[in-house]
Amino acid sequence: MDRGNSGTDAPARVREYYRALDEHDYDALAALLAPAFVQERPDLTLAGRDRFVQFMREERPRTDTTHAVDAVYVAASASGGDGATGGQVEVAARGRLRTGDGETMARFVDVFSLGDNGFERLDTYTQ
Repeated sequence: MDRGNSGTDAPARVREYYRALDEHDYDALAALLAPAFVQERPDLTLAGRDRFVQFMREERPRTDTTHAVDAVYVAASASGGDGATGGQVEVAARGRLRTGDGETMARFVDVFSLGDNGFERLDTYTQ
């Protein structure tokens, strides 16, 4: 997958992120992330692509979950990037985290920052 920051393929990249996470495809997950990737979520901050992938592979409390993505929204960042000329693109995904038996554990909004090297940041909001 091209690692540029085109806004036109941002929704596909976001859906690939959830596919890789849900299917435990950690090589594909790592390939989507910039080396300095950071995830901020209510319970912790994970800094660095390697640290994030390690957490997802070895430390997350539940691995029998899937992400049901209801919608993906794309907007150029406030810095003026349009996604085609080197600016950063922000992508928001709204969905539900489900258990292995299909029950909804939580609802979420993830806001991704997509740059030239892949996803640079992910801010996770849960309910």
